[in-house]
Amino acid sequence: MRGEIVEPPALQRGTLRIVPLGGLGEVGRNMTVFEIDGKLLIVDVGVLFPETEQPGVDLILPDFAPIRDRLDDVVGVVLTHGHEDHIGAVPYLLRLRRDIPLLGSGLTLALIEAKLQEHRIKPYTLTVKEGQVERLGPFELEFVAVNHSIPDALAVAIRTTAGTVLHTGDFKMDQLPLDDRLTDLRAFARLGEAGVDLFLADSTNADVPGFTPLERSIGPVLDEVIAKAPRRVIVASFSSHVHRVQQVLDAAYAHDRKVALIGRSMVRNMGIAAELGYLKVPGDVLIDAKRAATLPDDRIVYMSTGSQGEPMAVLSRMANLEHSIEIGEGDTVILASSLIPGNENAVYRVINGLTRLGANVVHKGNARVHVSGHASAGELMYAYNILKPKGAMPVHGEARHQVANAKIATETGVPEDRVIIADNGTVVDLKDGLATVTGQLDLGFVYVDGSSVGELTDADLKDRRILAEEGFISIFVALDPATGRVIVGPEIQARGFAEDDEVFDVVRPQILEALADAARNGARDLHSYSQVVRRTVGRWVNTKHRRRPMIIPVVVSA
Repeated sequence: MRGEIVEPPALQRGTLRIVPLGGLGEVGRNMTVFEIDGKLLIVDVGVLFPETEQPGVDLILPDFAPIRDRLDDVVGVVLTHGHEDHIGAVPYLLRLRRDIPLLGSGLTLALIEAKLQEHRIKPYTLTVKEGQVERLGPFELEFVAVNHSIPDALAVAIRTTAGTVLHTGDFKMDQLPLDDRLTDLRAFARLGEAGVDLFLADSTNADVPGFTPLERSIGPVLDEVIAKAPRRVIVASFSSHVHRVQQVLDAAYAHDRKVALIGRSMVRNMGIAAELGYLKVPGDVLIDAKRAATLPDDRIVYMSTGSQGEPMAVLSRMANLEHSIEIGEGDTVILASSLIPGNENAVYRVINGLTRLGANVVHKGNARVHVSGHASAGELMYAYNILKPKGAMPVHGEARHQVANAKIATETGVPEDRVIIADNGTVVDLKDGLATVTGQLDLGFVYVDGSSVGELTDADLKDRRILAEEGFISIFVALDPATGRVIVGPEIQARGFAEDDEVFDVVRPQILEALADAARNGARDLHSYSQVVRRTVGRWVNTKHRRRPMIIPVVVSA
């Protein structure tokens, strides 16, 4: 795992350098950079969604710093599939260089093109399919079909003069997928026969024993819940989960209900999926929200975003009575997705809110309304046994997932000294088929906060947390700098301090005395007096009230 920062050596010709800029030690913002002979290839450019200790943050991006000055050397970006944690940061990368070629499947590129249109960026794209081979500079890329919770996912084999790397993207081995598109184990076997020097495998479910349940097992459960629902049904899922939406459409159609898509991203993504033939819409089951409002409650299903408790997503606004669809007694809400680590509190807050409103909330904890899109330990073991890679570097997951993946690698015969548990910024060099760690870059979080990108710092977030948890106190004083004599004030205002204003009567004399002492000891500038006020109030509030609010002294010359 990540140790001290170590500057990697200059990259020798004929050596492949691999640097993950996101997606390791976390679930999100997946991005890996490959470099050989002066050229860069990028696999995925995703976002990470903020947690509660990052108030006000919209998105978290990979740290582009290591490649920011080398964008002209980038020969292309491979996008393994269309989920936000793999494509969401593409617009921010293309702001830096707009003509970087994007390679991906038809659905993946359609989703990113729609997103880029909102950013007013027209990308240069190349649609690829499983079995296709493309050469980009010193990289030969072969694309392999893999099964995931979104159609058209691809793994990519990267061949170079230094060796071959197989990057799975997100995958599982569903043997009865809804779209009949299996993970191509024959291609895995063929690649293994030719020799895979480093296997970068999805770790998300590596600590889950056995095999991930079939996607088809969800359909009957959704069908039963919708059949028994006395009033409206609201299903929340990821806005790109085409398979789940397909199952909801089929169940609604079977029980004479109409479906209305709610949420901008849900409407956009499903429109694209239907247009390209990935979503099969039975009959005239889809209607718009306005028409849905005119139907009887037992004839409608709403398909919405917000399964992760996102504050501004549709389901959260419903739970807070901030949406035009008002949840009531007898409504059924289905959360048809898994919990992303870190989102648990937000999701349970939404579940509690919906329950208080009288809804019957069905979720993964009380019914099989979701299965994972990631390979469990049994599937990973199959993959390792089929490939027989010379080395392994677990990707896509938190530390416990990476360690579990590494254990599977060694159990299936990968030598322990050839299994690399890396972190974001770990520099791995592959030469003559052997991968070694050669450095560690210092990477940070890049926050998107409204229209600003990268301007918000960890110190700013700390201030926000203090304001949210401890409140703030402002003190205004006008004084004579020469004598420290206060002419006006101290005027004290507080927010979020949960105390009556009279409580500050105790500290005002202390401020006056401290300012006078400072003047007798030679203080003459306003900054020195401000620091005296800050220390005096800080010591008092910490000692008497066991609080650490933000203290803002304003000292002016009278």
